[in-house]
Amino acid sequence: MNYQWYPGHMTKAVRMMREDIKLIDLIIELVDARIPLSSRNPDINELGKNKYRIVLLNKSDLADPVYNKQWISYFQNQGAYVLEVNSRTGAGIKSINGLVQEACREKIERDRKRGIMNRPVRAMVAGIPNVGKSTFINSFAGKACTKTGNKPGITKGKQWIRLNKNLELLDTPGILWPKFEDQQVGMRLAFIGSMNDEVISIEELVCDLLIVLRELYPDAVSGRYGIKWRETPILTLEEIARSRGCFLKGENLDIKKASDILLDDFRSGRLGRITLERP
Repeated sequence: MNYQWYPGHMTKAVRMMREDIKLIDLIIELVDARIPLSSRNPDINELGKNKYRIVLLNKSDLADPVYNKQWISYFQNQGAYVLEVNSRTGAGIKSINGLVQEACREKIERDRKRGIMNRPVRAMVAGIPNVGKSTFINSFAGKACTKTGNKPGITKGKQWIRLNKNLELLDTPGILWPKFEDQQVGMRLAFIGSMNDEVISIEELVCDLLIVLRELYPDAVSGRYGIKWRETPILTLEEIARSRGCFLKGENLDIKKASDILLDDFRSGRLGRITLERP
């Protein structure tokens, strides 16, 4: 299957970010802790190359804790300020204010020497669709400032949010990039729900996910569904359908329903804490 999704509003969003980048001091980039490299948009890297940068490993509760630590070291070695967070529960959020002050120390010191006191740091919150930006902002602000949802594309326009006298946030739409040079990247983005599921064959996607899980976390699947791995992904999916009672009329298996169950179990963490990329 060819993994690709770049709706028209994303082109407009990139243009808007190019304009807004002149107004900001810092980029707070959210990545999905399960696929920290694949969930980094190279366009954001290019846009923000002269800006201070914080990388937040969001949804860290869904990712393997062993690899969360390794990814923190990886990004720190690249010179980024990095934190492991869970925007849904608020874990790690309280540490961000201090990290912003540390990342922007030069800018704050420069302002102080010019006699400019209490000018807030202006930060752009950026990332791919469905990485949790709006949930992060609401958690950080302690109130509902933005719409949230578990589908990509909820945030369509930009929005400034003043958090306190030291920090203003610019919420931006989630953007992908026009072409995935590596289809493995597109596939991983589809796994975590950063593409519109309606443009993808879910059965094919789940067969690809089973191939990856068999290599990295075989016990997660066999343990969850009480099955043995079969020779091919589709045969394994049939076993899952039987174990979950997914039948159409008669004895015909409902592969679509079994696929939906497996994908939802992966995305929600019911298969356990899983990291699909290793530093």
